[in-house]
Amino acid sequence: MKIGLRIDVDTLRGTRDGVPALCRLLEAHGIRATFFFSVGPDNMGRHLWRLVRPRFLVKMLRSHAAGLYGWDILLRGTCWPGTIIGKRLGDCLRLAAGAGHEMGFHAWDHYAWQAHIEHMQPEAIRAGLVRGVDLMTTIVGTPPTCSAAPGWRCTDAALREKECFPFAFNSDCRGQTVFRPVVAGIRLNQPQVPVTLPTYDEVIGRNGIDAERYNDCLLAKIRSDGVNVLTIHAEAEGIVCRDLFEQFVCRLRALGHEFVPLGSFLPAAAIIPAGCIAKGNVPGREGWVAIQQPVG
Repeated sequence: MKIGLRIDVDTLRGTRDGVPALCRLLEAHGIRATFFFSVGPDNMGRHLWRLVRPRFLVKMLRSHAAGLYGWDILLRGTCWPGTIIGKRLGDCLRLAAGAGHEMGFHAWDHYAWQAHIEHMQPEAIRAGLVRGVDLMTTIVGTPPTCSAAPGWRCTDAALREKECFPFAFNSDCRGQTVFRPVVAGIRLNQPQVPVTLPTYDEVIGRNGIDAERYNDCLLAKIRSDGVNVLTIHAEAEGIVCRDLFEQFVCRLRALGHEFVPLGSFLPAAAIIPAGCIAKGNVPGREGWVAIQQPVG
């Protein structure tokens, strides 16, 4: 079976430390993946205000967030302006591109999108997309071929704005199959390749799952009769959980499966079914995410 490998790069630390490490790991195993880069200010520390929400606090404690992500991530952008990731670490983006990985755009400001996209006006959404895509294009030399909404938070307004960019597909939601989104009765051009498998921070510490049992849990969720897309994070699997991820890679390949970029799942345009996105919830994740839904 083919498992789509999506790598989200959310922060300065993930770009600086996680991306080179993952590029080396993937090269050693002959794997090509899809990287989604955040290139603007690293303001991820501003999520700390969410600690007042009991579910978010529980998640932070359950996943041992301070050890997993590091205090430089958890505090960045709180008391000082966030560093522009792309301007500081363009070589890391060029490293992934030069290794032949599919290059996707994640966000200009990951925090701002995840925290405020629900109420953003189209002009603000467009401005962030333009700034991020332009900077990424300048860094790599070619535009990103796809995009993914931070935190799987996406709205109909965001889908419409993305149509103005040359994305072959987007990965903005959780779901089961590749589909073409319908907004206000109109079928959009850019297909969605949804994430189907849970992430590390959604699973770890729940239902008795610890690091020793995590890979078993993930392998058990791979379906033989559908699309399988896994998201890993440069901040987790690229740093603290790198050995755990490499063990998963070895076990997966021993079973005869392979990792592929997300674009590999795009079928002929004429046979992509329609679908919608709606707010929903994912076990282990605080707050809403976009979920694939049938039309009607």
